[in-house]
Amino acid sequence: MQFSFLPKQPHPIVSYLRVGRLLYYSLIIFIVESWFYWVKLNEAIQFAAAWIIFFWAWSFMFSFIHIFLVLADGWSRYQNYKRAKDQFFMHGFNRRIVDTYIGSKCQRMAALEAARELGIEDEVKAYHKAKGVKWYHYVPYFMIKDPWFGFKKHFWSRTFLEPNYKSRFNYSDYEQLVLQA
Repeated sequence: MQFSFLPKQPHPIVSYLRVGRLLYYSLIIFIVESWFYWVKLNEAIQFAAAWIIFFWAWSFMFSFIHIFLVLADGWSRYQNYKRAKDQFFMHGFNRRIVDTYIGSKCQRMAALEAARELGIEDEVKAYHKAKGVKWYHYVPYFMIKDPWFGFKKHFWSRTFLEPNYKSRFNYSDYEQLVLQA
């Protein structure tokens, strides 16, 4: 264990929302879009040509499916957060741990939230800066390197189907945490 003092830990729901905040902002947008496209689709069914119906149906399906993709992505990033927090707690700041979560903005946010809750956020941010990660790097690096990423099983399992990770430590009970470590 590397920590002699831990900051007060937030409730898991707060951590869950912080980890995926960008995703949940987009979730709101997709919900509003879906509603808008649904209204337009219903109008088109009554009064428009087939190509207009197809356009609004495609737009609605695109937004509606993304609601579930965003929820799955948020869940997967929360699993990354729990794993990163355990790893940081056991090993302290470690470049290899940070490198595991450096590939996408959402994974970096998960690791940063874990580091923030353990009091090592500045070290992780400094490492990101040293590696050339900018605040506007939203598109995951693997998408730029491999345009066929969507056809790979690894992408789907790592992005949307991350298995449930049960944290090894109870961070809200510091006295017991010291005894566990």
